[in-house]
Amino acid sequence: MCALLFALPVHAFSELQETQFEAPEEPESDPQAPAVERGPDLPALEVPLPDPIRPGTPGQSAPEATPRILYDLMLLPEPVRRMRERIMEACKAGDVEALRALLSTGANATQLSLSAVEGDPIDHLKSLSGDEEGHEILAILYEVLAAGFVHLDIGTDDEIYAWPYFVAIPIETLTPPQRVELFKLVTAGDYEEMKAYGTYIFFRVGISPDGEWEFFVGGE
Repeated sequence: MCALLFALPVHAFSELQETQFEAPEEPESDPQAPAVERGPDLPALEVPLPDPIRPGTPGQSAPEATPRILYDLMLLPEPVRRMRERIMEACKAGDVEALRALLSTGANATQLSLSAVEGDPIDHLKSLSGDEEGHEILAILYEVLAAGFVHLDIGTDDEIYAWPYFVAIPIETLTPPQRVELFKLVTAGDYEEMKAYGTYIFFRVGISPDGEWEFFVGGE
């Protein structure tokens, strides 16, 4: 789930020193000696320089483009926008039980863990929280949905709107303003750990285009 989704400089010779050779004197030609046929002149020996490193090579597939980071909620389909609002309203109410009605069930149940969840989903959410009432996990869920988002797998069966956008951006490429946004969710120590993994590994949310709450998970 954690999809959840590095070239050395070219060093040329700094200087090529030329060695001076004294050309030998050519012997005087003998007019009675038979003519010798000479072959074609050989090209001068040159030291080839390496080709510059280029992003891609013809015939190779280009790397997948980084998705666009979105903040404008009007870009969300109405069902997605409405589900996001309902989740955030439940979080602000401070009642984790209010999330129950928003969770999908059955074969397409909202994923709340990278492994199977045993027992009641609300009890599981409370177990993720640092307090018994589940207020901490509600705060995390709210802040995740308050962040920028990305639209992934467009036009496929896996199409999803995902929060925060860090799930789809290489963690080592974040700009200073983006790192400030990240630190609203995690600590600087968490960030260093994520760089070791090479990806964002904190909580993320996914909502399908038809407004189904697909997942709320954390971890690699």
